[in-house]
Amino acid sequence: MSTKSDLLLDMRGIKIEGFSDERWHPIIKGVDLQLHRGEVLGLIGESGAGKSTLGLAAMGFARPGCRITDGQILFDGRDLKPMKESEKRKLWGSRMAYVAQSAAASFNPAHRLIDQTIEASLIKGLKSQNEAKADAVELYRALQLPDPGSIGFRYPHQVSGGQLQRVMTAMAMATRPDLIIFDEPTTALDVTTQVEVLLAMRNIVEQFGTAAIYITHDLAVVAQMADRIKVLRYGEQVEEAETRRMLEAPQEDYTKSLWSVRSIQKPEETSEDYVLTLDGVDAGYTRSLKVLKNVNIKVPRGRTVAVVGESGSGKSTTARVITGLLPPSAGSVRFNGEPLPAALKDRSLDQLREIQMIYQMADTAMNPRQTVGEIIGRPLEFYHGMSGRKKEERITDLLRMIELDDSFADRLPSELSGGQKQRICIARALAAEPDVIICDEVTSALDQIVQEGILNLLLNLQEKFGISYIFITHDIATVKAISDEIVIMFQGEVVEQGLKSEILAPPHPDYTQLLLSSVPEMDPDWLDTLVTERS
Repeated sequence: MSTKSDLLLDMRGIKIEGFSDERWHPIIKGVDLQLHRGEVLGLIGESGAGKSTLGLAAMGFARPGCRITDGQILFDGRDLKPMKESEKRKLWGSRMAYVAQSAAASFNPAHRLIDQTIEASLIKGLKSQNEAKADAVELYRALQLPDPGSIGFRYPHQVSGGQLQRVMTAMAMATRPDLIIFDEPTTALDVTTQVEVLLAMRNIVEQFGTAAIYITHDLAVVAQMADRIKVLRYGEQVEEAETRRMLEAPQEDYTKSLWSVRSIQKPEETSEDYVLTLDGVDAGYTRSLKVLKNVNIKVPRGRTVAVVGESGSGKSTTARVITGLLPPSAGSVRFNGEPLPAALKDRSLDQLREIQMIYQMADTAMNPRQTVGEIIGRPLEFYHGMSGRKKEERITDLLRMIELDDSFADRLPSELSGGQKQRICIARALAAEPDVIICDEVTSALDQIVQEGILNLLLNLQEKFGISYIFITHDIATVKAISDEIVIMFQGEVVEQGLKSEILAPPHPDYTQLLLSSVPEMDPDWLDTLVTERS
């Protein structure tokens, strides 16, 4: 195995431009990056810093609409920049691999997992089919996937998000690459699953001496993975240091601001005026498979109830029952004391208007061919019959509520940042003038600075309009920041519900303790300590 003293990647003076508004704009402005064999470099910064763009450039790749204009990319002594595409393709998938943020969007739903895992090895002629399949099973085992001998014969929709992310890592490792780019690979995972995936990824990188660039906005996660950390802002390097030194004594003001960004601490408020209640709800997607079991939840008017639990606990299924997308098999949902029809099609226009939803992935929640004005205008037409000048004025009002100006009305979603897209989704929900908004992981894909802005916006809107939020999340820091009450779910049941101060105070039931102890801390020894305590 090679040692970390061997320089694998040497990027010098990298400049990258992107094309928009009929001209080229600088994205990366002369950044250097060095990576040794077996080393993990953490690349952090807020949205738009250029993290993913620089990470992809390490493979000699630029996304459509981008171009590498200057600099040198030496991979194992060879300059990738002047290489022909055909030459680089020989390296991609064999000596270089990429693990994307969304595993679900990266797999072909029509093919079994093992066939996709071994595809690169077969295409590159590195192994026979039998050898590749046997190796895939060993990688599944190394990544601690359940039933490693048979899980590969499932389709992507038949495994959990955390399992799919580990299969994606196995796919990347199948050719034993020298370099892996991890691009926010645990962002969408719950905390307990994230611990398993982080540990598995770290172990397999160490086992094979693979060099890695780990792109993330989660400082506590990068603390567990990286040997060194590089901070980017607006396409420029802010600072770089060994991980422990960077965490203990960052030098630049911007880096210090990243370390201390989560400053929201909403004081909890009690109320017995319940706008929404779930009474004894059972629900499932087939008659034989019950997902929710006797779920009882109360949502106080004008307050925030955080619903917390790992993948498969029933959080999103509960949201589907509330919105009428999944009629319960038992129990009832009551709004303002009156029973809601179980199915969406049986609800009145006013009942539909009163409960709105904001989704996790703003990218897929908006029509990419509609302008912001059209997206926000649709509920104004549908629920309020607005048109013409009155509608345009209301769109402007809603844009101001989400702290954007009316120039955004003519933009397409592709012209917005992640935080701006989520603000537009909030404005679309507000357009209906609802009493309840369900927020389904609405900040999980955003960096910490943008998260804070979105959370502050939601709290300001709640104070102004008295909206009740059901905030589905796996982020305990977010729960602490904005909730009044917390509901803990496990395997389709409510384990606990109560005021934030009561739920977060010890002693905890076993499952609540597992959740709280799985939240990564900005301590490089945290993951090792956790593994020791649990073994």
